[in-house]
Amino acid sequence: MGSSGVSVVMILLAMWGLWIFGSCKKSPVPPETPPPYRVFQAPNQDIKPETAEWPRPRSQEREAERRQMVEYIRRAYDLDDAKVLEAMQNVPRHWFVPESQQPLAYADMPLPIGYDQTISQPFIVAYMTSLLGLTPEKKVLEVGTGSGYQAAVLAELTPYVYSIEIVEPLGRSAREKLKQFGYETIQVKIGDGYKGWQEHQPFDAMIVTCAPDHVAQPLLDQLKPGGCLVIPVGENSRVQNLVRIRKDQAGLISRESLLPVRFVPLVREPTP
Repeated sequence: MGSSGVSVVMILLAMWGLWIFGSCKKSPVPPETPPPYRVFQAPNQDIKPETAEWPRPRSQEREAERRQMVEYIRRAYDLDDAKVLEAMQNVPRHWFVPESQQPLAYADMPLPIGYDQTISQPFIVAYMTSLLGLTPEKKVLEVGTGSGYQAAVLAELTPYVYSIEIVEPLGRSAREKLKQFGYETIQVKIGDGYKGWQEHQPFDAMIVTCAPDHVAQPLLDQLKPGGCLVIPVGENSRVQNLVRIRKDQAGLISRESLLPVRFVPLVREPTP
């Protein structure tokens, strides 16, 4: 599928409000055996995409279901990004889904996981990730850690994943789970994602998994020239637009509207 091409099915699903990002309340089912680790090259060293190695857990749990999920995404939506599909294949979604939803862990649908949140539909995770164009040397910021699933998918493509969650219990839970399962390079911060993460900017890519009514200026400021930001924008009560924003080498911003979606609203810190 092209960078902005979408099928009629995608549009209909979006209009029906099936694409809703969410977060996790309960702990997922732990893996039966510790995942194998790979060697991680420290962030202050140059990474060559073709030789990069870093800790990425591997599990055979429910592997056939993962393959079926990925094949469905590829066929139903014509998404042919091999690296992203491989990332989706490698990350066990059931690790990030509560016990009550385990039978549906690999269904192409959002699932409730506590705190009035959901874990995103697998297709929308794959689609938004594909839009970022990640390679191992790139640094990515995620706003809205939620369950940690999206961050884990990003960490399959680059070790430099920074994720912000404003709901403290969710952020703590995601941080603990990601560490438990072997995603050692992901950094999770409790804070207001609207402000970005000043200490680690600039970012090559940004993904926002909750919807503000406008694009935050701090995020644009922290986006590296040549980078892109994928974000849903719009009112909470209406269908929003998924937008890809690019910053060229001169710092000029361009905006591309991709498709209608519906996400939970971006939560801000209380104003004093």
